[in-house]
Amino acid sequence: MNILLLGAGGREHALAWQIARSRRINKLYIAPGNAGTGQLGQNINIASDDFLNLGDFAVEKNIDMVVVGPEDPLVKGIFDFFRDRPQLKNVSVIGPSMNGARLEGSKEFAKEFMMRHGIPTAKYFGVNEKNLQEGITFLGTLKPPFVLKADGLAAGKGVLIINSFEEAKKELQSMIAGKFGSASKSVVIEEYLKGIELSAFVITDGISYRILPEAKDYKRIGEGDTGLNTGGMGCISPVPFADKEFRKKVEERIIKPTIKGIHDEGLEYCGFLFFGLIKCGEDPYVIEYNVRLGDPETEVILPRIKSDILLMFKAVADKRLDTFYPEIDPDSCAAVMLVSGGYPGDYEKGKIITNMENIADSMLFHAGTQLHHGEIITSGGRVMAVSSMAKNFRDALKLSYKNAEIINFDGKYFRRDIGFDL
Repeated sequence: MNILLLGAGGREHALAWQIARSRRINKLYIAPGNAGTGQLGQNINIASDDFLNLGDFAVEKNIDMVVVGPEDPLVKGIFDFFRDRPQLKNVSVIGPSMNGARLEGSKEFAKEFMMRHGIPTAKYFGVNEKNLQEGITFLGTLKPPFVLKADGLAAGKGVLIINSFEEAKKELQSMIAGKFGSASKSVVIEEYLKGIELSAFVITDGISYRILPEAKDYKRIGEGDTGLNTGGMGCISPVPFADKEFRKKVEERIIKPTIKGIHDEGLEYCGFLFFGLIKCGEDPYVIEYNVRLGDPETEVILPRIKSDILLMFKAVADKRLDTFYPEIDPDSCAAVMLVSGGYPGDYEKGKIITNMENIADSMLFHAGTQLHHGEIITSGGRVMAVSSMAKNFRDALKLSYKNAEIINFDGKYFRRDIGFDL
């Protein structure tokens, strides 16, 4: 099979790594890719939301399947673009339709969907400039802290958790006025749920589903979960507190009604579905849906999938996922993210990365890297994930930390307490 993979981060490098191992792979192209993906296939200088050029490239290279990594092209309708053009009708797309992608593209749509299908989630109120005063009144019925979410995609920055009512009111007005651009013209106010978070994943053909490994990531820049939110500083899988009984609750109360809702509402969906969950007491609640794999969760999930990933994708595309049973490694995988100094604030790019050839017993998944005059340099805030497998997550973390010390670039930083709360 000729595969076109879209995206440029650690998630895409992990996907490329799995795809390149498949018995079914012929050619792998990554648009636009990074220095890591370029070692597994051919990077193509086309943006992941440049549908016209991606379509032309797919025709030119006889692409059989497009695997979509990030959310942006899905929300913008890349599935629909390929489906609706006669010259692209034989190209499968792993990802939902634009309608299905609204589960991530609109927080309010997702909350309404959950309410329609009885899926446990926090109570909420949707606000825009027309009902702002009602939103402020609803805010006053909640106990702090107050949760404000931009309705649309805001590059992971559209969620605010605020302790003061007056500050929450001010921020709500600021968001509606365009603090996060068009993404926050509508805002979802949510009740704050107290508990411990984790991420659950399935792949679905819109009818059947298969549960993939769960993961727990660590978002804050500082140790002890302090400081600013980031795109993720580390991750482990499986999650020790997600025991068999809890996982059964997740499947019965959340996964099954979600997949049934997708089918009943006619949302065309062939791809990954990510459940951002919180465990309150012994019960799971949905914080959010994402319509793709997470990052850095992918860097600990995919190493645990022993099955041929292209066979799984083909079963999804052919609507016969009910015949496919993924094999999951029972061992643990842990990832530590190396980031640029100053991230998630201002940081410098272009730092040369050295000592990667000295890594043993870990996988390196590039996130923000480029190849420049034969050198691999930093090109983003999150630079790479160091992922390791072992019998338990603590031993896996020891390997990842050992190798995180070896890799070098100016300003390198990583959290040294991933898994501290488990």
